[in-house]
Amino acid sequence: MLKDLSLTCDADGCDQTLSDAECMLVYETPEGERRAYECSCGSVTITVVRAQR
Repeated sequence: MLKDLSLTCDADGCDQTLSDAECMLVYETPEGERRAYECSCGSVTITVVRAQR
């Protein structure tokens, strides 16, 4: 199931694949990492990866 995940824009009508080039912000907390990706359509997609415990 997780192998089918991809990083794509979540805006209505846009399904563009996002890459490290679109990553504008990385924020780390004790709970994990957050990344903000800015798509060429102007939308921002946020990802969250929980820290390993």
